[in-house]
Amino acid sequence: MKWLHKTVAILSGSLLVAVGVNLFLVPHRLMDGGMIGIGLLATYYMQLPPGLVMIFVSLPVYVIVFFYDRRLFYHSFHGMLISSFFIDLLSDLRQWNLWSTSSSAVTGGVMIGMGVGLMLAYETNTGGTDLLAQFLARRFKMRIAVLILAIDGMIVAGSLQTIGMERTVFSLLTITAVAATTHMFSGVGQKRPPYTVIGPLGSLSRFRIMSTQHLSRQKQELAADSSTDWKRRKGKAVLLEKIKRKRMK
Repeated sequence: MKWLHKTVAILSGSLLVAVGVNLFLVPHRLMDGGMIGIGLLATYYMQLPPGLVMIFVSLPVYVIVFFYDRRLFYHSFHGMLISSFFIDLLSDLRQWNLWSTSSSAVTGGVMIGMGVGLMLAYETNTGGTDLLAQFLARRFKMRIAVLILAIDGMIVAGSLQTIGMERTVFSLLTITAVAATTHMFSGVGQKRPPYTVIGPLGSLSRFRIMSTQHLSRQKQELAADSSTDWKRRKGKAVLLEKIKRKRMK
């Protein structure tokens, strides 16, 4: 059933990302980070479909990951293709935006973060910098949401001269919402460590071992006492039986 959960996560995540981009970001010409941001820049100034741009720009990163982490490559490639397809497929949503720039920045960021987080929870992503962040996080044991925020921040900051100061500020708000929501949803479906009341897990394990040894020792002592008591009662019974026989004689 794991493949079914992963399929649902990819489809749901891709749909959330596509709605967040088309319904909330594009109408206000806001930016996101990563390959989505690069695709948005291509849409704003060259009228190119962002999903298609995302695929072409992500290919060099996939080539690098292919040689260093084949498992991550095979788990991620279809996620990038499906999310890019949904982004271009739902482009008609752009005309339905009725919200302010600030509301769209936060709401769009939350929806994109939910989509990216769900996909990361099942070891896939939207490609490009998300894939690079996942690759670095696995290699160096770092938090993936922090890496995504750092990379996205650099991309948005680099677009300042292109989109202007006001849109850059709102775009930074968007990527912050993306990073926070990604961190929340990237743990979906993963097992949590057992909850302990007394100290860390190591202390609890030692406590359990000591308790088991103590109970085992008590059982051995009780068994030894019972055996000794039984032998005493048996010897006393034998002695009384001998005295009784002598009296009868």
